[in-house]
Amino acid sequence: MKSPVSQVLKTLLDRYAGLREGKLADYIPELAKADPDWFGICIATRDDHLYETGDTRQKFTIQSISKALTYGLALEDRGEEHVLARIGVEPSGDAFNAISLKPGSGAPFNPMINAGAIATCGQILKTGGESRIERITRYLSRCAGGELEVDEAIYRSESETGHRNRAIGWMLRNFGIIDEDPREIIETYFQQCSLRVTCADLAVMGATLANQGINPITGERAIAHEYVDNVLAVMASSGMYDWSGEWIYRVGLPAKSGVGGGILAVLPGQLGIGVFSPLLDDQGNSARGIRVCMDLARELSLHMFNPSAVPQPALRRGYNAAQVNSRRRLPASTFHALRRYGDRIRVMHLQGPLLFSTFEPVIRELVKQSAYCQHVILNFRYVFSVDAVSLRMLHEVWLQLAEAGVRLVFCQTGRLGKSIVAAGVSDDVLFFSEDAALESCENAVLAKVIPERVADPSPVALAACTLLARCDAAEIGFLDERMGTLAYAAGDRIIQTGSSADELFVLTSGSAEVRLQLGNDRYQRLDVFSAGMSFGELAFLDGSSRSADVVAAADVKCRVISRTLFDEIGRTRPLLKTKILNEIALQLCDRLRQANIEISALRS
Repeated sequence: MKSPVSQVLKTLLDRYAGLREGKLADYIPELAKADPDWFGICIATRDDHLYETGDTRQKFTIQSISKALTYGLALEDRGEEHVLARIGVEPSGDAFNAISLKPGSGAPFNPMINAGAIATCGQILKTGGESRIERITRYLSRCAGGELEVDEAIYRSESETGHRNRAIGWMLRNFGIIDEDPREIIETYFQQCSLRVTCADLAVMGATLANQGINPITGERAIAHEYVDNVLAVMASSGMYDWSGEWIYRVGLPAKSGVGGGILAVLPGQLGIGVFSPLLDDQGNSARGIRVCMDLARELSLHMFNPSAVPQPALRRGYNAAQVNSRRRLPASTFHALRRYGDRIRVMHLQGPLLFSTFEPVIRELVKQSAYCQHVILNFRYVFSVDAVSLRMLHEVWLQLAEAGVRLVFCQTGRLGKSIVAAGVSDDVLFFSEDAALESCENAVLAKVIPERVADPSPVALAACTLLARCDAAEIGFLDERMGTLAYAAGDRIIQTGSSADELFVLTSGSAEVRLQLGNDRYQRLDVFSAGMSFGELAFLDGSSRSADVVAAADVKCRVISRTLFDEIGRTRPLLKTKILNEIALQLCDRLRQANIEISALRS
């Protein structure tokens, strides 16, 4: 089953595949050989998941995107004070290759322009017998989660035509920004820009920054935690050259572009984005990449200054119907079948605002569960808002699950129910309570695994009632003669909260609900009994008053053991009393055991 998130990326790819704005970078001859039709989009989450479409595995050179990450390595090597004394962090408003130095000090305005990037290379130390480029390559490889290598043809082309960058290098040496002969440093810069990456590599690099420097694929720390914010800050202010202000306004994500056609963007704490298309606009940014990122930010609500764009996970908890059942009491054989096959029903409690960044893991879990479940219940009790993106994806995943034979239902949606239905979801899959949703799904599962099961059991004889299952014919006859019979119409109250407990009820036909009154004609269903079951035992045994109402859900007939009869049984037939008490104890053990399973599931 394909995730709706993947479909969003495919839609964007199709939307802009025909865009022919921009041109290939030709000031480096080898870059002009790129195929203008190459186009890929990838999102990597901080918990190790990739969504990708198009040419996401096509190799190209990283170019200026390397500047942001190398700046992080310089900070690690030299410390913030040393680096800031030589490289500023102010946007320059100039083109990436401008000879842009601060008057007087000669320091580059920021590490994202060529002057700043060359100065950054000069701060990288040669340690452990490794050259600068070897250390930079290993550093960027950790960020990407795979071994990167220099494209020698691109490197030679850059080196042979990089006269302007050499001039910048000598100017930096003149002002003491770099402390040695700049030639090796400039060659390091050319090689760093010539490292070969893929669109997927860029997305993983972004996710590494989003994950506070730990690569989500390998689990390895790639960037020192204390410098991740510094890297993201200069990306946000200067990463898109002289379009950086427009970018942060429209897209709202720290990002870095390169003339190889790549764009790396980061939603801190959540995900990384990689886009690749080699046709460049006048600022040197990927023309298609800019459009894609603008649409992604708008359509998926990714702008980091969106006040609702918080990283709180939307999935609060999850469990299956083998752990937590509906409140109705089932016959033993049916109950055990549900314990066996209950994992075909999955319940997921959601919370907070549902927007792409919080809802994406839920979509992924729904796709995963489609391989195992026949029914999934989404509980909206703790959800306070759902944006248009999440509503659209909710509808798409509901349709896709249905095609895969999985029924997706919703409960406790409150005022959000109208929006869910307006998005295209059928209103017959919305339930007022989780209990009602569970019962509906349980019935569907039980209909498959016990096809002979009757949802509404027929009237049963006294001997078939669970409470008296261990009694012999003589004992049943004795009880049948002495037990009273009561009848109730649907809606009648059989037991009232607070009343004295003078009777133990054995249900021989119909069904009854245990209700906890909440006021204003509202109640919570605590249990449901059907023919063959008993109720009212606890208060009957300990003499306390009734703690809840019991109401006839359908026309009911009950046989009743009064306290007078129970005392008589104890005097004249102690073995019969023992059998009844033993059966009550076994039923209570089953309920306690199930309660423990439910508590464990609800606490997870």
